[in-house]
Amino acid sequence: MSLAADLGCRYISTALTSNPYTPSIYPPFSLRDDPTPRREMIAAMRDRDVSISLGEGMVVREGADIQDRVGDLEIMAELGVRRINTVSLDPDLDRSIDQFGILAENAASLGMETTVEASPGLTVPDLPSALDVIRQVGRPDFRLLVDTMHIVRSGSGPVDLANRLDPGVIGYIQLSDAPLVPAIPHYMEEAMFERMVPGTGELPLLDLLEVLPRDLVIGLEIPLRAEAMTGVGPHERVGRCVDAARGLLARLADQPAQA
Repeated sequence: MSLAADLGCRYISTALTSNPYTPSIYPPFSLRDDPTPRREMIAAMRDRDVSISLGEGMVVREGADIQDRVGDLEIMAELGVRRINTVSLDPDLDRSIDQFGILAENAASLGMETTVEASPGLTVPDLPSALDVIRQVGRPDFRLLVDTMHIVRSGSGPVDLANRLDPGVIGYIQLSDAPLVPAIPHYMEEAMFERMVPGTGELPLLDLLEVLPRDLVIGLEIPLRAEAMTGVGPHERVGRCVDAARGLLARLADQPAQA
C-alpha cells in the first residue's frame, strides 16, 4: 500500500490471505485471523489516501458452500472494499452459477458489487461463457472483470468486446501484457507468476482499452516472479509497470472514445 502511494496510485487489490508466491520474498500474511493488521491497514490507507478497489479470493470450489464466506465478506467491508471478484474451480457450471448468485447477494447486503473473471482452464473459460453466466445470475451488481491476458488468450479481442456486450456489463479492468503464443506450457503458472509489462508483449492493449469504458478503475496484475527472484526490488518492478500503463493511457487519451 505504501508502495502504491509512493508511485502515485490511488488503489490496491488484495485477498485476505497470501498466495504461495515466493515466501522468501513475500512472507505469508492473513487479514482474516488477526484484527490488528486490519486496523493498521485501515489507518495506513487513510493516511496515504489509498483504498482497495478489488477484493480477491472469493473462489467457488467443489464441495464448499460460498455461504460460509460471509465472514470474509464482512472483513472486506470493514476494509472499505466496494467490489469483490470471483472465479469458479467447481466443474459443475450450474452449481457455480448458483454459488455466484449467493455470493453476489451477500456482497450486496454489505454494500459491495461482484465481478466474475473468465480464464482458460476455469469453469468460466472465456468471454461468451462469462456473459452467459452474468445473464443467468441476473443481477445488475454482478458484472464482468476484463483481464486483458485472459480475454485475448481465450479467443476474444477488441471487436468482441465492442460488439458483444453493453459497456455497463463491465465492472473492472485488469491490465497486463503477454505473448500471443504461450511461452510457459502451464497457463496458470504464467498467469499467476510471469506476465509482462504493458507494451513489452503482443496483446492489442490500446485497441482493447479503446473499446472499454473509460470511467473504471484499471488494476495492474503483472506478476514478475523471475525478476523478483534475481533481486529486482518491488519499487523498480512495479514502477516500470505503472509508468508503462500511464504511457498507454496517455496515448488513449489522445484518441476519441468509441461510440
